[in-house]
Amino acid sequence: MSDPIFSVHGLVKRYGDATVVNDMSFEIAPGECLGVIGPNGAGKTTTIRMCLGLTVPDAGTVTAFGLQMPRDALAIKAQLGVVSQIDTLDPDFSCAENLLVYGRYFGMKDAQIRERVPSLLEFASLTAKAKAKPGELSGGMKRRLSLARALVNNPRLLLLDEPTTGLDPQARHLMWERLQQLLQQGKSILLTTHFMDEAERLCSRLLVLDHGKKIAEGRPRDLIRQHLESDVVEVYGRGALALVDSPLAALAARIEISGETVFFYTAAAQPMLDALDAYPDLRTLHRPANLEDLFLKLTGRQIREEG
Repeated sequence: MSDPIFSVHGLVKRYGDATVVNDMSFEIAPGECLGVIGPNGAGKTTTIRMCLGLTVPDAGTVTAFGLQMPRDALAIKAQLGVVSQIDTLDPDFSCAENLLVYGRYFGMKDAQIRERVPSLLEFASLTAKAKAKPGELSGGMKRRLSLARALVNNPRLLLLDEPTTGLDPQARHLMWERLQQLLQQGKSILLTTHFMDEAERLCSRLLVLDHGKKIAEGRPRDLIRQHLESDVVEVYGRGALALVDSPLAALAARIEISGETVFFYTAAAQPMLDALDAYPDLRTLHRPANLEDLFLKLTGRQIREEG
């Protein structure tokens, strides 16, 4: 890996007796998209806040571009672009004015910002909406405007906290296309997401967090090969759960149950598929193992509440 532009070492954050981030370390190389995935309460947002200097760690260091957070916070933030989960667009300003005002926070001259506005709006597919206010935009348009705003200062690193949450499939795919363009331009991205297809599509490497700790790190396909069998056979329908105690179960390396669906994990699916021919009333799906399977194996299937 190239020399990192962003490095986190040994971060710890406690609130009372609870340790919400525990010995977190990672690096981001130029042009790399590092994904951070984990269930609610895993420590993702707290980690991002420490990276931005918004939360002071109890231990550990954050360095970026040869500078140290929080000592050099202003100089670091001048080279960062941030898209948060919450919409922070100013509802009283037009799209173009949102970009102009945000650029001023970085000490940019109005003439310099105005020169960048047309290309940023074009990048966000919002040229025709330059004079529209955020209240007139769809959810996807607002997210693209937030991304364009984060690019006003031409940052070297983007920190994106679940940037496509709440978007429909078309809007999400357009956002993915824009993020791929930024990576091709040499930008680096730190991305948190709950969408496993998003993580696999965009991320060079992944961190899997749980209970404040890093429990896995690596390239998406490498992690799948390392932790999972190659094939999954999903079986659902009346009587599916009874298969867990049938001779067919011996054909699987591992079995998981979610609701009325049985997941058979195996490195050789054909014998199981042949055996399932004896159960014509059951519905089956044979597919390769994916990041969602990895996520559920490492962090469990139990739903966790926010906070």
